[in-house]
Amino acid sequence: MLVLASASPRRRELLAQAGFQFEVRPAHIPEDPHPGEDPIAYVTRLARQKAEAVYAQFANPEAVVLGADTTVTLDNHILGKPENQEDAARMLRLLSGRTHRVITGVAIISATRTQVAAEVTAVQFLTLSEQEIASYIATGEPNDKAGAYAIQGFAARWIPRIEGCYFNVVGLPISLVSSLLENAIDAPRAAILNY
Repeated sequence: MLVLASASPRRRELLAQAGFQFEVRPAHIPEDPHPGEDPIAYVTRLARQKAEAVYAQFANPEAVVLGADTTVTLDNHILGKPENQEDAARMLRLLSGRTHRVITGVAIISATRTQVAAEVTAVQFLTLSEQEIASYIATGEPNDKAGAYAIQGFAARWIPRIEGCYFNVVGLPISLVSSLLENAIDAPRAAILNY
């Protein structure tokens, strides 16, 4: 039994799109970075804490819990979810005309092992005008998105190039997750796949 320890609709969509059978049990943990914490250490710590918190709720030894956390980094500084419209505008100005990194930490916990990994994708942004930033913020899309944008939404028009996994930028590196799940589950793959 695969359990997604996340409330993210994007992660649910990606797992379902890839053919996984799962249930959703969001984890509720503090998501503030520690002082001076490296972005990769930050997302892998949160992914593990989310998976551990949800795994602890199960008495079923066959449960496999997937935790994930995604952040945007620029010059090794973490750009999390914007606090308000002004914060979203600040982040978009920082990303404008630059290449940043999107990092997703993934943790998978089963009765026999705990696996933690991270995926990194470089994302190039075009230079944005103040009008473009204001219009984009008015759509509401930057809300609740790391770095204040969604690559699968309106912001796609400003992203001419990425290096790495597209699905990582959306919120879940499916190929990495699939590989980790193969190691975590002793049962046949059909136990967690719809096809």
